[in-house]
Amino acid sequence: MPDLFQSFMQGGFECSTHRRRDGRRLDVLAATRHDRMTAEDYVLLGWHGIRTVRDGLRWHLIERLPYVYDWSSALPMLRAARVTGTQVIWDLFHYGWPDGLDIWSPAFVHRFAGFARAAARVVQAETNGAPFFVPMNEISFMAWAGGQEGVFNPFAHRKGDALKLQLARACIAAMHAIREVAPLARFLLAEPIIRVVPRRHNPGSVERAARHNEAQYQAWDMIAGRLNRELGGAESLLDIIGVNYYCHNQRQEEGSPIPWDGSDPAYRPFSELLRANYERYNRPILISETGIEAELRPLWLRHVADEVGKAIEEGIPVRGICLYPVLNHPGWEDDRHCPNGLLDYCPARFDRSIYAPLAEEVNRQRARFLSLAERAPLLQA
Repeated sequence: MPDLFQSFMQGGFECSTHRRRDGRRLDVLAATRHDRMTAEDYVLLGWHGIRTVRDGLRWHLIERLPYVYDWSSALPMLRAARVTGTQVIWDLFHYGWPDGLDIWSPAFVHRFAGFARAAARVVQAETNGAPFFVPMNEISFMAWAGGQEGVFNPFAHRKGDALKLQLARACIAAMHAIREVAPLARFLLAEPIIRVVPRRHNPGSVERAARHNEAQYQAWDMIAGRLNRELGGAESLLDIIGVNYYCHNQRQEEGSPIPWDGSDPAYRPFSELLRANYERYNRPILISETGIEAELRPLWLRHVADEVGKAIEEGIPVRGICLYPVLNHPGWEDDRHCPNGLLDYCPARFDRSIYAPLAEEVNRQRARFLSLAERAPLLQA
């Protein structure tokens, strides 16, 4: 079987398009000028051995009127991928949806499925090889932030379970629609992988932590048809498991993140979390998002890569690590400059710079996993 991805080291472009509480819609691809510098960005990443990326198709721009599609924002990006020989995993929903569409309504499910079907036709026509999609990014996080805690669009409270069901319903409908027109399409199902540790001497905390830990699997279980079968999920839809992992993904219940620097014995090795996921789903895994800000960027990548290497040597088919984001961007809420990528942007002009310490670590890890691939057939399976 040919390799799943063109490169083990990958990069993801932040492509959020949700509306903030003040009504302003984000468009991070436009804010960083990536939508107009796609080819240049892909070439820059290629110089560092990154030939597979995550990128986004912006639903709110493509479908301004119901079932009327304008691909002018997408075609230049699709063609840049083809010209540069870059493999792209396209996000179809990264938190944002068209104006006037009620996310709680049946119309949301139908519109998203229609958009996904239309997108699959266009992507397939413009792509060499099987198209790859993230149908819906982080169902679990959006359900928590937007449905339970009210800190994120649609700003609801105590409706997390209902929003998770609605997002899963739409995701599954979209996947079926894609398969109708692109039967060879591959799906990356990107969700946060977490670990919540109960507080000591608190029986209630033990129960709450257990619920949090089990809830991380619900979106994948729904898509696989293991949970809420009425949504239409099926094992055949559970394709590539996308694991989004950051320094705050292990935390105390109702408390702060557990330090990852080895100073706290409560921190569990990331390789163990990957093993638990693989034992549950038996699917190939991509570290679909990982990163940190400022000078810790190389150290965090080394930490994650060390654990991924352990997992691979234990027989877990981790197929890549995606730096996310790979391009710095303005903050969602305050427009602050977020120094979390390999590339940096200039708000005033079309320009890019490279964060050299992270580039050195990327190249070091790329060589490491190329060497490991020669000894671990799972990377080639």
